Amino acid sequence: MAKAASNKSPEKRKRKVQTDEDVKRKAVKLVVSHMKKKVAKDFLGSQHINEWIEEMDELLKKPEFELVEYIQMRKKLNDVIERILDEEMRYKLRDSWYSFGRALDKKAKQQ
Repeated sequence: MAKAASNKSPEKRKRKVQTDEDVKRKAVKLVVSHMKKKVAKDFLGSQHINEWIEEMDELLKKPEFELVEYIQMRKKLNDVIERILDEEMRYKLRDSWYSFGRALDKKAKQQ
């Protein structure tokens, strides 16, 4: 069975070339999934961050990657974080905000 897989033509063995947008989208998805885990419990202001996460999920579903939209979402996240009264949660979300920025700076590895 393993030999059958190795007999594939070179066209089928080629991997999809990742673009910078693919890498950024994947990194942003990872940041959002970590945020979902952080905000699993209820806290004062959790409805604001949950609304932002829902909006972010909708943006991630779009087939095109518009960097401007993601930058706007990062600014919105900053505004949401400032409205959260739970200090510990605010610090955790601030770390996510920072990670979101780094995700947007990612680039595809050069071949």
